[in-house]
Amino acid sequence: MKKKILAVSLLLAGFACLPARADITVGVLVGATGPGASLGIPYKNTFSVLPATLGGEKVRYIILDDGTDPSTAVKNARKLISEDNVDVLVGSSSVPTATAVVEVANELKTPQIALSPVAAPPNKLEWTFPIPQPVPVMMEVVVEHMKAHKVKTVAYIGFSDSWGDLVYKGFVSQAEPAGISVIANERFARTDTSVTAQTLKIIGAHPDAVVAGGSGTPGTLPHLALVERGYKGPIYHNHGVINRDFLRVGGKNIEHAMAPTGPVMVAEQLPDSNPIKKVALEFTKLYEAAYGAGSRNAFAAYSYDAYLRLEQAVPVALKKAKPGTPEFRAALRAALENAKEVVGTHAVYNTTPADHNGVDRRSRVLVEATNGDWKLVK
Repeated sequence: MKKKILAVSLLLAGFACLPARADITVGVLVGATGPGASLGIPYKNTFSVLPATLGGEKVRYIILDDGTDPSTAVKNARKLISEDNVDVLVGSSSVPTATAVVEVANELKTPQIALSPVAAPPNKLEWTFPIPQPVPVMMEVVVEHMKAHKVKTVAYIGFSDSWGDLVYKGFVSQAEPAGISVIANERFARTDTSVTAQTLKIIGAHPDAVVAGGSGTPGTLPHLALVERGYKGPIYHNHGVINRDFLRVGGKNIEHAMAPTGPVMVAEQLPDSNPIKKVALEFTKLYEAAYGAGSRNAFAAYSYDAYLRLEQAVPVALKKAKPGTPEFRAALRAALENAKEVVGTHAVYNTTPADHNGVDRRSRVLVEATNGDWKLVK
């Protein structure tokens, strides 16, 4: 018996002495099914066109679908960290799911690059680095356009969840200082098929403009309902609707819809002096070579920016520790936290301990739906 115990002890000691692996393992969380699938699928698609290395090391991507469900996202995140020993989490692809993973990242001390904004205060984001532009930054360009066109009153209609709340709060934070009043705040669920009651209330309030706080294909619902009932004022959306499915489902009825987005969606229309243009065009060429002309979308580009953030951070972390270890995860977090002038498709990222997102006004433009495409509003 003593010999058996000794043999087991020696075996375990041998495992403990094995060197850490040399390749990087990235756990990817997306909602490729469920109500957020029109966003989750392009988020996922990008990982099939990325290089086979990250920071000069071989990389392995493990992709799990959470069905746009926060509890599943949490379960998947725990599995990726505890069973697959990933070095970093990327995802998830909706505000509720990305926010749910924040707690797991903090608890298990694993960096999370969120592909969606998160509904958590900065002091809770010790291990989380959101890629998308903060909603107030995006809605600032909407308010600037409203001011230029003498808009004084606005009605809001958005999702009855954390994304709807983020868009509402982000818009109000910019609108109120500009003297623009929000005179209605209506909500609907992502899975609703009608917003008749909410639309009638908005029309009855006679706003100068409407702001819609949806995303993906469900984001077309209030716009279509307003047009059907004869609303003639401008309708502004947010960066959660910038994909082909939104344009396809909305058709001609969403013509002239306006929304903020990252520069990637109109890269060809940017001046050559814009630092983002070159990277955005490179991504467009790479993505459309795999998925067809016109397939470029803002969500796939967020995944690409996550890759670019890691491409910059991994070599820095490798100087301090080997992949597959807690020390490497900590070093990777530190590298992500102190990145400078990382040029992506959506933004130029400059992160600090106080700001894990690190984007500025260069990260947004205003676009308009025109003939089935997005055109830069100048």
